[in-house]
Amino acid sequence: MKSFISSSAALLLALSLASPAPAAPPKVITTTEDLAALAREVGGDRITVESMARGYQDPHFVEPKPSFIIKLHGADLLIVIGRELEIAWLPPLLTQSRNARIQPGGPGHLDASAGVRILELPTGQITRAMGDVHASGNPHYWLDPDNGRVIAKSIVGALARIAPADKAYFDQRYADFDRRLADAQKRWDAAMAPYKGTKVVTYHRSWPNFTERFGLDVIGYVEPKPGIPPSPSHTIDLIAEMKRQQVKVILVEPYFDLKTPESIVREVGGKVVVLAPSTGGVKDAPDYIKLFDYNINLLTTTFKQVLGR
Repeated sequence: MKSFISSSAALLLALSLASPAPAAPPKVITTTEDLAALAREVGGDRITVESMARGYQDPHFVEPKPSFIIKLHGADLLIVIGRELEIAWLPPLLTQSRNARIQPGGPGHLDASAGVRILELPTGQITRAMGDVHASGNPHYWLDPDNGRVIAKSIVGALARIAPADKAYFDQRYADFDRRLADAQKRWDAAMAPYKGTKVVTYHRSWPNFTERFGLDVIGYVEPKPGIPPSPSHTIDLIAEMKRQQVKVILVEPYFDLKTPESIVREVGGKVVVLAPSTGGVKDAPDYIKLFDYNINLLTTTFKQVLGR
């Protein structure tokens, strides 16, 4: 018996050494939680996904941690928002990662903005006096669910290049996501229909895709220019304009100081709404579809309170 066991163990060891180890799932790194959420939708358990930015952070200003370099070095696919959103922190990390696959133009680099609808494309010469203006257009395009669908489709293509044997799986996952997103869009459109044309103010220019998609009219911004803190004179002018147009709601991202927006709504008899600009920004928005569920519910509840309808 002892000899049989020893022979069996030796045979198993020999077979394990002769057979190649199972391929590890492709490692996907994203710059934001929104991209990670969409990658999970289509990649399922055939990939591993990790985001560098957290959903509650301003994605323009992410601390470039040394651990990110290690993650990027081992990545098979990097998915970025692009349109200069990550320009302040990502390029040095990419250089130091020494991973040729994920460099811009490499087979493992996906710019998610390709093919989506980009708003606020500037014309003419751009100067610093204009504030934080993105030369390639507004990078907050994921806040239109139609663009989310395009991003998911692009991720399917990128994953299929890395793991071609799983293409049918990725296609099936995308079809399921597309169906669930279409059903959700009908729900969101119905909820927002009574408020089409409602005038609002936003803090930063994070919401053009969202407000256009759901029929809101942005008449001003708390920032006098993108990325420029509000000044007393601009705040006074904004209060006057909101009173003139009877605007009651200000949309604010969670990483901005609420002091000025709260002082403004006290003057106009309105309300500040802190929306979640990214998946994972609040516990009730753990995935892409729930992100819109959360924001639409918060908005319609506020409109009912403030507008009385």
